Amino acid sequence: MYTRSDRSAMAEWWRTIDRWFLAAFLALIAFGVVLSFAASPAVAERIGLDTYHFVERHGLFLVPAIGVMIAVSFLDARQIRRLALITLVISVALMIAALFFGVEVKGSRRWVRLFGLSLQPSEFMKPAFVILCAWLFAEQQRRPEIPGSLIAMILFIAMAALLVAQPDLGQTILLAGIWGAMFFIAGLSWLWIGLLGVSAGMGLMAAYFAFPHVADRVNRFLTGEGDTYQVDTGREAIVRGGWFGQGPGEGTVKRILPDSHTDFIFSVLAEEFGIILCAVLVSIFAFIVLRGFWRATRDHDAFQRFAVAGLVTLIGFQSTINIAVNLQLMPAKGMTLPFVSYGGSSMIAVALTAGMILALTRRRPESRAGRVQFHSVSRFQPAS
Repeated sequence: MYTRSDRSAMAEWWRTIDRWFLAAFLALIAFGVVLSFAASPAVAERIGLDTYHFVERHGLFLVPAIGVMIAVSFLDARQIRRLALITLVISVALMIAALFFGVEVKGSRRWVRLFGLSLQPSEFMKPAFVILCAWLFAEQQRRPEIPGSLIAMILFIAMAALLVAQPDLGQTILLAGIWGAMFFIAGLSWLWIGLLGVSAGMGLMAAYFAFPHVADRVNRFLTGEGDTYQVDTGREAIVRGGWFGQGPGEGTVKRILPDSHTDFIFSVLAEEFGIILCAVLVSIFAFIVLRGFWRATRDHDAFQRFAVAGLVTLIGFQSTINIAVNLQLMPAKGMTLPFVSYGGSSMIAVALTAGMILALTRRRPESRAGRVQFHSVSRFQPAS
């Protein structure tokens, strides 16, 4: 595509980018476009909107999302850290504003309106949080006198408190899982890991008793009693699809599935395209996570190692939660499927995450001295 003598920024980007990651992200985007046509027209018609309202908006959000992913992938590690800090500060400010001036949806204040658009700041907080925690863990390894782990713990508590205040227990659990995984990857004490596990269990119990809607969802999941219409309908769509599906546009259960274009888009995929194509989609997410960990094991820079592992864990956990809810393996919670579900904030935030992964996994020259002097206490040991 580009000659070796071409030293332009675009040529250098193409030579150094991880094309496997790029192809996987583009494949997810393609899945999202196809499923937007399959799932959203029925929803739009049901609520009295133009048939292709959500399809058009999905395409509208897709343009800036791809732009963000490509633009961020040009940055170096230092610029990624600066971008994450700015993003976190703005996201936190907007999350606080949402508590007082935000749009209330189903009893939660997670959204703010800016320039006529609804924005969910917590979506952008997540990748920024991962990057800053990775930097703090890496700094403590490089200079033990810096209490990076303690600062990361305080940062996590602050972000979790903001999410609980909204309340958004699904995102809180997701953030806790990501942070716990990074804490483990950083090679910190098993005592701390055990204490954090106990704290997480106590937090889940407290959420069950403190929030009636959480208790209601858990009880419905365990007993099958109460309003289980949406999860039962999603399961019916999956069963009806079989191995090869009913065919594009031939699904009927999707027409009565309330959130078929967002939380339950995986069920629409199963009904119209079958379990085999669902397995392909799951394989793409698994590939992103496994390749991220593989790249992390071979990175000599602690920050980049922790950051890449944390970012792919974010994508992996979020997709796992969404698919598990569709398969009735978890209580229902509002969690989008990255790059596939409808949602502007989610799509652009996932594009930011993908751009950061592409930026941090680009091939860059390393000095021999840097490789020889590298010693890590991380559980991710680089290949010899």
